[in-house]
Amino acid sequence: MKVLNFGSLNLDYVYQVESILIPGETQASKSRQTFCGGKGLNQSIALAKAGIPVYHAGLIGEGGEPLLEVCKENGVNTEFIRQIPGPCGHTVIQVDENGQNCILLFGGSNRSMTKEFVDTVLDSFEEGDIILLQNEINELGYIIDRAYEKHMMIILNPSPFDNALENCDLSKISLFLMNEIEGFQITGEKEPDKILTKVKALYPKAKVVLTLGGDGSVYQDETGIYRQGIFKVKAVDTTAAGDTFTGYFISSIIDGLPVQDGLELAAKASAIAVSRPGATASIPLRSEVVKEKSNGKI
Repeated sequence: MKVLNFGSLNLDYVYQVESILIPGETQASKSRQTFCGGKGLNQSIALAKAGIPVYHAGLIGEGGEPLLEVCKENGVNTEFIRQIPGPCGHTVIQVDENGQNCILLFGGSNRSMTKEFVDTVLDSFEEGDIILLQNEINELGYIIDRAYEKHMMIILNPSPFDNALENCDLSKISLFLMNEIEGFQITGEKEPDKILTKVKALYPKAKVVLTLGGDGSVYQDETGIYRQGIFKVKAVDTTAAGDTFTGYFISSIIDGLPVQDGLELAAKASAIAVSRPGATASIPLRSEVVKEKSNGKI
């Protein structure tokens, strides 16, 4: 079985601010740092740091060499990453004194996927392989259809939620990983239990992980519902928290861990990530997560 993450690669321009700006406000930032990120890249690195061999497929633009290098440095297979003319995908991120953030995303090269490129990548994968997707690239609906034809396990993090998802056949998804906002956008429901009930009605074959911020996470499949709290730490930067959770939870599925153990592992990894600055740089190694787990603390 092989794992493919077909996703974004971004340069993240992170500005430290006293508070997140409101409309019409001008504020001097305290600092600016540049990190390698993108939901796709973050989740590939989380998988790799969790000990899972992962192929990343995606496009980088001019100046995107650091994105390729950070993949290689973290053990992500870069065979299916191509460089094209034009700007890289990038984000402008504000991080306040409490570690909360807001993100402005520019698609750039991430929005330049072609069906031909998708076919070329998927030709190297087969039935039983896993494909992980987010909504920061174009041709998402085509990728889902082609992966489904090949009988791959399709895992979707429907973020950021927009109209492009209306062109995707979500009944083909094996596992959803979403937060409360995305859950509301898909189901129209705001309460976690109602979100889960509606997802089950809409997509009865799909498993779902719903992350609930400070209230932890909940998982639903045909066997029932499993809940996991958070591990409290001082938040420095929450940028890659969800992506870390995603990578580590998927690793637990591949490793055959019981659901509750997988949720706990992902929660611990996410807690470590929010205690550190940056996106990919904040994601812990499996050995760090296991060490903290054995110590019974973060």
